[in-house]
Amino acid sequence: MRESSLKNLPSSLEQENIQSALTATTSNSTVPLHAFDLDYQASILPGVSRTFALTIPVLPERLSKVVTNAYLLCRIADTIEDDAALTDRQKTRFHGRFLAVIEGREDAGAFARELAPLLSAGVLPDERDLVRNTASVVRVMRAFSRRERVALTRCLAVMCSGMPKFQRNKTLRGLRDLRELGAYCYVVAGVVGEMLTELFCAHCPDLAKNRREMKRLAVSFGQGLQMTNILKDIWEDRRDGTCWLPRSMFAGEGASLYRLEEFHRTGAFRAGMNSLIGVTHRHLQNALEFTCLIPAREAGMRRFCLWALGLAVMTLQKVYRNPHYTSGDQVKVSRRTLQATILATNFTLTSNRCLHTLFRFAASGLPLWRADTLTWMSMVGPETGRDPLTLSRTSASRSPAGTRRSRWRTATAGRPRTP
Repeated sequence: MRESSLKNLPSSLEQENIQSALTATTSNSTVPLHAFDLDYQASILPGVSRTFALTIPVLPERLSKVVTNAYLLCRIADTIEDDAALTDRQKTRFHGRFLAVIEGREDAGAFARELAPLLSAGVLPDERDLVRNTASVVRVMRAFSRRERVALTRCLAVMCSGMPKFQRNKTLRGLRDLRELGAYCYVVAGVVGEMLTELFCAHCPDLAKNRREMKRLAVSFGQGLQMTNILKDIWEDRRDGTCWLPRSMFAGEGASLYRLEEFHRTGAFRAGMNSLIGVTHRHLQNALEFTCLIPAREAGMRRFCLWALGLAVMTLQKVYRNPHYTSGDQVKVSRRTLQATILATNFTLTSNRCLHTLFRFAASGLPLWRADTLTWMSMVGPETGRDPLTLSRTSASRSPAGTRRSRWRTATAGRPRTP
C-alpha cells in the first residue's frame, strides 16, 4: 500500500532506527545454514502458532524456511511488547537490542540471557523457549539472501517502532476511527503483507511486473486478517483491558464501547459491527485479488494465501450470524469447516474464475463496504486526516427489525445489508 514505511511511523527517531536497520543489512555476505537451527525453527513453530504451522509448510521448501523464520522473529518482538511484567522502558530497550541483534551489532545469546529471566509466568513455555533460542533463529536468517534479509529487517523495524504507540496506549474506549484502525493494522499485519510480497517476488521473478500492485493489495490483505481477529476476539481483548474497535463506527443513544456489556445487545452496536464486517469483507476481496496475481503454477504460494483467506471468510460469517456472541470460542471455525475450506480451495486452486466464484459463495450474505479507490486507500496505513466514513455518513434510519442502518453517500456506492 505504501512504497515507503518511513512515513507510517510517528517520529523522526523511529525513521532513523529503520533506516539504520536497512543500511545494516545491505551486505551480500551470508553464513552457512546449520541443520540443527533449521530443525529447531521447524519444531518450535507449532508451539507458537497452530495456524501458521498448518499453512507455512505448503509453501515451496526454501520459501517455507524463510517465512517460518520471519514469523518466529516477529513472534519474539510480539513477546517483548505483550508481556505485562516488562516496563515500557524495558520494552523499548529490548526492542532496540533485538533490532541490533538482527543487524549483527549485538550478540543474540547475550540478548536472550538477559531477556528470558525477566519474562512473566504468563508467557507461554514455547514462547519463552523461542526467546532463549533467539541465536538459533537469527543464524538461520543470516544465511538468507540480501534481499530477503532486508525485507525481514524492514518489517521488524516497523513493528518494533509502531506497535508501542498502540499497545502502550490501549484502552477500553477503543480506537478513534477507521484511519487509526488502519494505522494499527498496518504496523501489526499490513507490513507483514509487504514483507511477504518481497519474499514471494524473490522466489518467483515473474511477479516483478505485479510487485507494485501486490504490495498495495498485501497491506489490505493483512488488515483483513487482522480485523477478522479483532472482531472474533472482542471479549478476550476486553478481559485484557483492550478494545480495538473504532468509536466512529458506533453511533446512537447509549453508544459506549467502554460499557460493552450493556451496549452489545443494542441496535447501534449491531449496526456498527455490520459496518466493520463490511469493511473487513472488502479487505478480504483485495486478499483474493492479491492471490490471483500469483502464477497458477505456484501452487504452494496460492494455497498459503487461500487457506488463510478461506478461514477468515468463514470466521467472518460466524461473527455475522452470531451477533450476540460473548466469546471467541462461540464464533470459532470448526475443524470440519476448515477441512472443507482446504478441500474447496485446493480444487479451484489454478483457476482465477473458479476462485472468484468460490469466494462469492463463501461470502454470500455478508455486508460489503463500497468506496472509490482513493477513499478506500486513505483508510489503510498512516493516519492523514479525518475518517472518510465519518465524512460520508448521514442520518440513520430504523429498519423494520429495529436495527439502525447507516446511509453512506459520497464515499460509498452502497451500504451493508442488515439481517
